[in-house]
Amino acid sequence: MATKAMKLREKYIKDIAPRLQKELGVKNVNAVPKVTKVTINVGIGSYITAGNKDISQMIENIKQISGQAPVVTNSKVSISNFKLREGMPNGIKVTLRGERMYDFINRLVNITLPRVRDFRGISTKGFDKKGNYSLGINEHTVFAEINPDDIVRVHGLQITVSTTANTKEEGHALLKELGFPFKEDRMKK
Repeated sequence: MATKAMKLREKYIKDIAPRLQKELGVKNVNAVPKVTKVTINVGIGSYITAGNKDISQMIENIKQISGQAPVVTNSKVSISNFKLREGMPNGIKVTLRGERMYDFINRLVNITLPRVRDFRGISTKGFDKKGNYSLGINEHTVFAEINPDDIVRVHGLQITVSTTANTKEEGHALLKELGFPFKEDRMKK
């Protein structure tokens, strides 16, 4: 009889956190790094300045990918070199926390990233000094939730995984334990 697969959050609490505690030499299990939020961003400035006004399809794509309604961000100042006026939409973003965050990470690692053409792992250069990780995806069509027949325009997106880690190495260890398929190149300091 097959047992039900353990959810990622439960796996973190039962397996990953104690393992990271030993690996990082942390005395308190509450001081072990954990993921706090995942932010998905899509820049639409070039799409808007090209004369397109309808961004409803892009909003619907991000809604399907994240399982949550995104927010349209508007510019706060005018920048003439970019043909950007105050109040014009220039991005779409969504912030995931809790169960949706863990569900998205699980789908990203196990379904979406393996669907990327010629995928050999993700780079370790996306870490900042505090252990947060940013990943850019060129085509939103790699997500299984997107129907290829309904595509109006292919767009990229940026995914930022925010952690409570204090260093790049701690963030790398956490995400590696969560299943992120990193290339086997060395961490840059």
